[in-house]
Formats: sequence, structure tokens, C-alpha cells
Amino acid sequence: MSYQDKLPVLPFPTPPSDPQTAPKPKVSQDQLAQAMAALQAALTAEQSKAATTNPSPRETESFSPVGKPKTQAHWRASHAPPDAPGSGRVGAAAGAVTPTETLDDTPAKDPLAKRITAIHLPRFAIERWHRWALTQGEALPEDIPAALAVEGAHGPVIHATNRAAETEGVHIGARVVDMRALCPNLKVTFADIAGDQKALEKLMFWARRWCPWTALDGASGLILDTTGSDHLWGGEAAMLRDMEERLSHLGFSANLAVSPTHGASWALTRFGSVREVCAPEKLALRMSNMPVRALRLTDDTVQLLNRLGLKTVGDLSAVPRISLARRFSRAELPENPLLRLDQMMGRLAEPISASDDPPRFAVQANLAEPIQDPTPHLPALCQELCAGLQKAGFGARRLRVSVFRSDGEVSHVDVATAQPNRDPDHLLRLFDDKLERINPGFGFDLITLGATVSEALGDSQPTLGKTGGEDADLARLIDRLTARLGARAVRHPEAQESHVPERAEVWAPAISTKTHRTAPRNARPLRLFDHPEEVRVLYAVPEGPPAQFVWRRVTRRIVRFAGPERIAPEWWRDMPGTRLRDYYQVEDQLNHRLWLYRSGVLGDDRGETPRWFVHGVFA
Repeated sequence: MSYQDKLPVLPFPTPPSDPQTAPKPKVSQDQLAQAMAALQAALTAEQSKAATTNPSPRETESFSPVGKPKTQAHWRASHAPPDAPGSGRVGAAAGAVTPTETLDDTPAKDPLAKRITAIHLPRFAIERWHRWALTQGEALPEDIPAALAVEGAHGPVIHATNRAAETEGVHIGARVVDMRALCPNLKVTFADIAGDQKALEKLMFWARRWCPWTALDGASGLILDTTGSDHLWGGEAAMLRDMEERLSHLGFSANLAVSPTHGASWALTRFGSVREVCAPEKLALRMSNMPVRALRLTDDTVQLLNRLGLKTVGDLSAVPRISLARRFSRAELPENPLLRLDQMMGRLAEPISASDDPPRFAVQANLAEPIQDPTPHLPALCQELCAGLQKAGFGARRLRVSVFRSDGEVSHVDVATAQPNRDPDHLLRLFDDKLERINPGFGFDLITLGATVSEALGDSQPTLGKTGGEDADLARLIDRLTARLGARAVRHPEAQESHVPERAEVWAPAISTKTHRTAPRNARPLRLFDHPEEVRVLYAVPEGPPAQFVWRRVTRRIVRFAGPERIAPEWWRDMPGTRLRDYYQVEDQLNHRLWLYRSGVLGDDRGETPRWFVHGVFA
């Protein structure tokens, strides 16, 4: 700071013993204005100095190792702009969210801006067993106690109970022999753990009718990221009512809740009210009264916290973190109350790990009543999907039609294209005779069409002579043949990274999404034999191919030849002792052009006299 920037020294008298009689310092207005001006000049000088020393990254960085994204919003499959076409049919899979910017200087997102919905199925195992018993005609009345058991350390233990058994005092985790003594008329059946897990996974995919991101939450729960999807169902309260109603039709009782975090939603479904909706600004207050068991901790950790007098989340939050960090710093997540508390309050991210990513482009049709045939609704869905693809500059490579049955089952039909395509008529024809294979059951009430794989596709225009469209016509022919005959029936040769002729190309599905490698530059015959055919040499020469040989019982005399082209064995794939090859392009007296090679050379110590083979025929 220069001498001119120094602040003036103002007189400050020593206060007397009596503060009431202390005289006030006299400062003129000119001195105060001078001090403010000097302070402002000093701050300006410091800011300019800091800007010169540490320039902004945008000014100094001239390149990025991975490339900077454009200033264009990227639309996710579960999000759609407000002016998206066909808003009446675009559903939670494609039209319910806002764009996400990818610029480096975007402000940080609010961690409590998301809306996470938790579905707890407290009696999923016993209710699934009851559904199976109904189909077999062996269902028990509701007033008879029933329970499912699994093997334990000291015999079978109770795994799940119905309401009648709970009323009799039967509880989960107890031994079956003890519960039979307490309730003699208890009906016990062994649980199907693997079947329950598969049924819950099916229910997870079925729950994607409300949002595209769904995942399992333990052995009896689902977690959904319904951010931006609730308005499609009339709000969060109406969405929860619809979920509860549809699950009840399937025979499952459910506890539901919506909050900004996964941990809070999990706690509300176990310890909250019915269909509770928690706003972000009320999260801390609502969670403070929850027991520490709501933090998804192990029983031993909950017992330890209760012994310490920490019985609620509010009690845990009031304790200084440093004192708890000393005790739980090395504990795993289910045993660490601090990490669980941060997850509940949104201070620690807990993303939903779905089994597969939802399609980026998707549309859906919600039906007022279940139907048996989804074909009449498919043309409109193709029109809307292609309109969205064209607006984003993409084309579909893989399409999937998902039909949601009213009994909780989900069926899929997949088709593929050889090139990116967004022609609705062409895509519609690929589903001919495929939707008839779906078992309608009791009917469909939701149909979804999504592009599971999409690629960039720009606008193209044919030339005046109407040429240049051969590739597109061939791709459409491949699409139709593959849709009718199957991917394995329509194949084409695909180049591989190998210089050995029989390994240089393989037959691959023509509909494959792999990038086709270029063929080798050296001339190769149009027809290559799967197994080279040995020839009998009649007259050999020291250099070059034999002058005369017999192949397929015909004596052939070489008129002209070209070569050799030496191909060495691949040491990382071939067996030791494999001999190199010298290939020649030869033409006989009948103008037949053959691809002839000699296996090995004299003196290579890898065999006897070199042998000759015909490996292919030129056109």
C-alpha cells in the first residue's frame, strides 16, 4: 500500500472512568470522506493486483483435454422442455424434466432440489405368497395366522407374518417352535427368498410408469427419483395416491413418502404418517423427531446411541461432530451415524443406482382402460418420438416398446436399425407381426416407446439426379429382413485386426452397432476357402510358384503370376512351429486366377518340404 493510500489517523481520546460523562470524539466530515476514499482506493488496488497475479482460467486455458461442451442444454430422457411437442402423450419417461447445463461456470445445484419417492412394502413376502395361494386355490382366510419361515442358526425362524399372526404375538426373527407354543394354530410355510427378489425386480421395472429412474431399496422397498415427474400425475399427493391404489390392486400394502433425500424418504415410510410429503425447508425440523433407527443403522449402533442418551435425530445433531467423529471415524456406512445423518440432510450425495439407464428419448401413452392390442397406439407414438429425435438432431438405432400390464407384468419388444433413422413409417414397419407375440393378460394400461440407443443424425438432401440414397435403401432393407428373419439370419463380413487371411474377416450381424473396420489394402480374392485345399506339384521352380500342378483332378499350367506376399504367423495366437506363408496371384492356361501360397520355406527347421495350397479364387 503506497503512502498516498494510508488512512488518516483520527484522534481517539482515552475514555474516562465514568462512561456517561466521556466526551465524544470530534471528527469533521472532510476527514471522514477522506478516510472512505482512501479505503476504497486501497481495495481497488488489491483487487487489481490479485487479478494480475491469478488470471481467470477462462483467459489462460486455450484448450481442454476432452473438449469443452457447447452452450447447449442436453435433454435427458426423463426430462422435457415446457414446449415439447405432444405434451399430452409425453410421459414420465421423456417429458418431465428440465435441461441440464454442462458449462464449467454453472452455479452449484441445490442438494435438496431433488424429489425422492420411497415405497416400503412391509408384507411383500407374505402377500406374494397369498397371491400364489389364490391361483392354486389354497388361500387361507384373513383371520387365520400365517407366517413364512427361513432356516436359522437354531432351527427355522419367522421371516414374514400376516396381520392375524401379528395380533397373536408372532414376530419376525423368533423361532418357529416358540411361536407355535404361543399360537398353536399358526400356519407356517417356508419362504421363497429368490422368488421374492425376482418379483421385486419385476415390480421395480413396473414402477417406471411414474418415472424413469427406479431401483431396489433393500429386500422390501423401492426408491424412485420423481424429480419433475409429479406434475404428470397432478402433483406429488395425487401421484402417491395413484401409486398406493395401483399397488393395492396387485395385492400389496405399501407405505409411501416423498422428500428431498433418499434417507429422509426411507425414514418417513417407516416412521412417518400416511403418504407424507416433506418440503425441503421443513426437512431438518421433520427429521429432528425421528428415532435414530430411522438413520438406517445396524441394531448394535442403535443400541449404543441409545445408551449414550441419543435417541432421536435431533439429539444426534446437537452433539458436536468432533466428539462423534473420534468414535465412528473408521466405521462402515451402516454403522456410521454421521454419514447417515449427512445423507438424510442432503450434505452427502446418495444417487439412485438403477440397474440400467433409461432411454434418452421416450414417449408414452396412458390409457384410461386396459386394452388387449397396443398396435393402434403405435403410429402416434412413432410420430412423437421421431419429432423429438429430429428436434435434437438424433436418430434411433435401437427401439423398445414396453407394455405395462394391469397385473404388474411388463413386456418388451425390441427392434434395431442398421443406420440412425427417424422415419416414423419405416420404424413402424419394423414392429409388424411382433406385438402379436405379447401376452396381454388382463390388458395393458400403459405403452412406452423409447430409443434405447441413439446416434447423431444431421439433415441430408439427395442430389438432383436422385443418386446417393443407395446406402439408405440398403440399410432399410437390412432393417426389414432382420426384423422378420432375426439378427443371426442377416450377416455381412466384418474386418478384424489380423493379417492372417482366414482371420481378417468374420461374419457378423448386419444390424450390429460396431464400427466397421476397413478391409486390408492388399488385393484379396472374392471367394476365400474356409479350409485351404492342397495341390500336387508336378514341376517346381527354385523361385516363384510351381510351373505346373494338379488341383481338383485338373492339371494346371501357370501362365503368369504376381508376388510373393509373405505373411508371418501370429506368435500370440498360433502354436509354436507354425510356418510362414508366401502368397502368389497366379493365372493358369484357362484364364482362372487363383490365390496360391507356399507353407514354409526350405531350411526353416519347422517341417519337411514346403507344401502348396489354394486359398481362394479371384473373379
